[in-house]
Amino acid sequence: MTAASTIPPLRRALISVSDKTGIETLARALADRGVEILSTGGTARLLAEAGIAVVEVSEHTGFPEIMAGRVKTLHPRIHGGLLGRRGQDDAVMAEQAIPPIDLLVVNLYPFEQAVARPDCTLADAIENIDIGGPAMLRAAAKNLDGVGVVTAPDQYPAVIDAVVAHGGLDERQRFDLAVAAFNHVARYDAAISDYLSARNADGEVSTFPGQLNRHWEKAAELRYGENPHQAAAFYRDPQAAPGSFAHYYQCQGKALSYNNLADADAAWACAGAFDAPACVIVKHANPCGVAVANDLSAAYDAAFATDPTSAFGGIIAFNRPLDADTARAIVERQFVEVILAPSVSDDALAVTAAKANVRVLTIADGPVSPAGWRLQPLGGGLLVQDQDSPLIGDQGVRCVTREPVSDALRAELDFVWRVAKFVKSNAIVYGRDGRTLGVGAGQMSRVDSARIGVSKAEAAGLDLTGSVLASDAFFPFRDGIDQAAAAGVRAIIQPGGSRRDDEVIAAADEHGIAMLFTGMRHFRH
Repeated sequence: MTAASTIPPLRRALISVSDKTGIETLARALADRGVEILSTGGTARLLAEAGIAVVEVSEHTGFPEIMAGRVKTLHPRIHGGLLGRRGQDDAVMAEQAIPPIDLLVVNLYPFEQAVARPDCTLADAIENIDIGGPAMLRAAAKNLDGVGVVTAPDQYPAVIDAVVAHGGLDERQRFDLAVAAFNHVARYDAAISDYLSARNADGEVSTFPGQLNRHWEKAAELRYGENPHQAAAFYRDPQAAPGSFAHYYQCQGKALSYNNLADADAAWACAGAFDAPACVIVKHANPCGVAVANDLSAAYDAAFATDPTSAFGGIIAFNRPLDADTARAIVERQFVEVILAPSVSDDALAVTAAKANVRVLTIADGPVSPAGWRLQPLGGGLLVQDQDSPLIGDQGVRCVTREPVSDALRAELDFVWRVAKFVKSNAIVYGRDGRTLGVGAGQMSRVDSARIGVSKAEAAGLDLTGSVLASDAFFPFRDGIDQAAAAGVRAIIQPGGSRRDDEVIAAADEHGIAMLFTGMRHFRH
């Protein structure tokens, strides 16, 4: 850290904030140490009412605020005070009577909050575009050798501590604050660009903006990527919905790998598809065992039994708090890379601590269905689509066979249908009694996925007689139905929509299989 003697003196601060959280405390700490405070509008009134001495910017510049406050800080006495290089521009600053401004505290008009309101008009949005604030932030951040810049209330405590201890901010702190300020302005400009480029002068709005701007914050550098020769990092969306995977907290275990994170995200998303206590085991981004039950231990037992071989070294996600009994069943039975749950009891953590390398993650308020857009990088480009959130098409579920579907059977079909949405295409899921029995994933032909699901069940010693089957897309031929019948399937759920639907339905009727059409496909690539 830079010695206190080399820290630039803090003589004057300009404070102008939209979010006034904590600003009185910061301003008072500065004023108590003899720092002159410049301010504008509502911030100046708030500080004055709190008994803190404030100089209005218009008084400082000798120029009144004009155009209903649109022009107030865009003045050489402000920008010269921020941009003047200490030790290099002192003479011109003295000649022009420009006092240095050593600390800038600014956060911007709440543009994103304004445009999120249902009644926000284009005129409202434009009125909430800050001009003077970003200009000042860029000026102060550019001159980080002599100026500190503060953009968020959570930065105030460290600034106060530095001012109390050293009379100002050291070089490292000024650098970090300048980077945060440039990031703040970049995010602000991106939000404006996204909003405006999705519109035209006639007021028409597109789902996708003409220029897509997104930002993520680096949460961790990883040891490597999918393979050891690939560098990798994990970036978090600062606006990720509560309960989404990005909010994970690691309670124990060694550092997470690229593949751990990708698989854990897939497991968490699948676990969020169920209301009852659920366990999802994922290997290489595919669910290899899923079950719901009255308690987590029973759900875990059933999910593991689907495919014990694939479960080895897998990722296990729960949609309920992890208890000690379930944790004990896991660590005594199998090697596991990651365990996820909304929370983990102290007793459960004491159990998993016996396997120190096991990563245990909690994600409060979750799991939740993924929201927003799903992004897929291409070479030099990006595919953008809505998340695959709905389950059923607009016309609802309909039975297309002579064999009817009871409410109990429909519940069984609903379970495998929910699982199939998270299995890589072509996806076939066999299940019964709220658990998977066999999963066929990622094959080039649907009938091959059907065969693999059967072979998985056989390898695990599971009987498919009386089971149900879900297919993420329609059956193009009757061979998939014949395969299901041979395995003992009694009901199928699929989107329908094939040119050979009649042939497929006839095959189901021939085998006495009930079949539902959902009207909605769930490819996952």
